[in-house]
Amino acid sequence: MKYRFSARMGSFSSSAVRDILKLTQGNSIVSFAGGLPAEEHFPVKAISEAFQGVMEQGKKALQYGLTEGFLPLREALCKRMAAKGMNVTPDNMLIATGSQQVIDLLTRVIIDPGDVILVERPTYLSALQVFQSYGAVLVSVNGDSDGIDLDDLKAKLAQYKPKMLYVIPTFSNPTGKVWSEERRRGTLELCRNTDTLILEDDPYGELKFGDASKSYPSLFSLDQHPEGSCVVYTSTFSKTVAPGLRTGWALGDSEVIRQLARTKQAADLQSSSLDQQTLHYLLEHFDLDGHISRIRTEYESRMRVMADLLKQHDWRGAKWEEPKGGMFFWVELPEEVNTAELLKTAVELGVAFVPGFTFFADNPQMNAMRLNFSYNDAAVTATGMERLNKALSGVLV
Repeated sequence: MKYRFSARMGSFSSSAVRDILKLTQGNSIVSFAGGLPAEEHFPVKAISEAFQGVMEQGKKALQYGLTEGFLPLREALCKRMAAKGMNVTPDNMLIATGSQQVIDLLTRVIIDPGDVILVERPTYLSALQVFQSYGAVLVSVNGDSDGIDLDDLKAKLAQYKPKMLYVIPTFSNPTGKVWSEERRRGTLELCRNTDTLILEDDPYGELKFGDASKSYPSLFSLDQHPEGSCVVYTSTFSKTVAPGLRTGWALGDSEVIRQLARTKQAADLQSSSLDQQTLHYLLEHFDLDGHISRIRTEYESRMRVMADLLKQHDWRGAKWEEPKGGMFFWVELPEEVNTAELLKTAVELGVAFVPGFTFFADNPQMNAMRLNFSYNDAAVTATGMERLNKALSGVLV
């Protein structure tokens, strides 16, 4: 049989993270590669009790459900979103199979081949894969530690007239940076004035370190909303409960949500009824905020362990900033270091990371790498950093 795949398949590239994760399965490699939460802190008992509680209520959880999502879960999420300054109704919400599906659905709804999408430099690599698969033209916008560069954004909005801007303003993937409120408001103003839709991806927003009262308002909360907003907001339970439940959500103007629901019908009819009802039971009977507070404390501790080791090893000329939340360090090594080549040596020595070039839409930076600090405990992190230091010792002479 000669298989005749669609032309679209030519635009798909394999995910560097998924490929690296394959290398780390079932052996002694220490992985700093995936954006993985710590398995020992999954609320296993609470999830088990929630599953049991749902099944005791009858067989409905095993039946088909609404494409838009289980209504009681959407109602419960509306209450949680209101506490973050996002005042929505269930009509402004779609439950999806992870926030990754929201990225895919919105791209299908908004983008035609040849349309321009602006992205941060660098940005989430799996979003780049989605955009490229639908024939979008990707253009990077520069930024610094305070977020996107408003002058560069203004210039590129004028030059390229994009349909969409994709951003992760709070503890971004891969850099871990958080935008200032000035940059958030400036981005909203520029995009609203040019009718450019913003896709705001917020998987890490609740994983903030330090002062618990410190607030990082979402772009969606700062914009007029929900109707007429120039922002579609997406988040997920993957980082706060468990990624295996594959449940995220989108917020936006009700017409945008209706279009997403129509597209989702063609994709998978609905996300898992059982998982949605289990999450609703969890929200009703489990102290999710207390759980999030505990994992924030643990992840901050793990971040500081890696920060101390970065200082201790003192790779010549390496630059990095201590993240205020999230799961990642972004490390820039001396220009002569090619982290794609470094990875080969590192894996041979028993440690993995993600080379930085995979996070760029254009003109990739070859001397950077992303290190995850949330997955491993202090002892494993120390072992992995020692192996990485050994791999670098042959390069930094």
